[in-house]
Amino acid sequence: EAGGAADILRYADMALYRAKAQGRNRLSLFDPALEAAVLSQASLLQDLRQAQPRQQLALHAQPIVDQTGRVRSQEMLLRWHHPSRGIVPPTQFIPLAEQHGLILDIGNWVLQQTCALLADWQCDPSRCRWTAAVNVSVRQLRDAGFVDSVRQALQDTGAPAHRLRLELTESTLLTDVDETIAKMAELRAMGVHFALDDFGTGYSSLSYLRRLPLDELKIDRSFVADVTDDPNDGVIARTIISLANSLGLSAVAEGVETAEQFAFLKALGCDAFQGYYFGRPEPVLSAEATA
Repeated sequence: EAGGAADILRYADMALYRAKAQGRNRLSLFDPALEAAVLSQASLLQDLRQAQPRQQLALHAQPIVDQTGRVRSQEMLLRWHHPSRGIVPPTQFIPLAEQHGLILDIGNWVLQQTCALLADWQCDPSRCRWTAAVNVSVRQLRDAGFVDSVRQALQDTGAPAHRLRLELTESTLLTDVDETIAKMAELRAMGVHFALDDFGTGYSSLSYLRRLPLDELKIDRSFVADVTDDPNDGVIARTIISLANSLGLSAVAEGVETAEQFAFLKALGCDAFQGYYFGRPEPVLSAEATA
């Protein structure tokens, strides 16, 4: 019957969609759980398209401290406060936003809000020396208008460019390395700084690492979690810190949760630290709220 044929085509389409999402040259079979997952993703995507217009997105900030424990920076983290789903984790909605192109508008909003905060901090003696770190996605960096969007955010708010730090992941740099370096150099000429996030978890190539206009290497939390117990993690942390020092970069440890981890990493010469031991991400007032 026609309805049965239509259902079969729909099921095949869902299986094909999952196979493409997992990488090409794969076999994917339909099952009822797949239909539920696809419908759930479609519903989440529909809600996500309305999240920014309905002001459901919010910035949270987590402190980054120096060796004395003094705050020197804040990392801006995006949260989605959904009216019925509650707080939707970034791991659920950021990949969806990337896949469907929503990340460009969302990313521009984050840049504008962060630069507005930086401008406000300049009037506060206790915060005027802070930098603000923002994660940049692959899709944003590849967008032809990315450099202009950063420039526009700085101009619109009057934020000091040298207080803005853009964080890239290693996966961001796997393709179009020369184009990425060119964009980074253009932004660096404005005064913007860069950090390489989750260092050690991707496929770092020292040949391009030395070409990138970086300021920081961030040691991934997976190496920090057992740094005081697992000798291998201790060696990796020591190696990354040594590499950063050799390249004239700062080393920042992510996911520091205990005094022991802090002391251990500080003894290795780590420059800065981030994690629950120093503070959890806390909501910050958006520029819209303070206007």
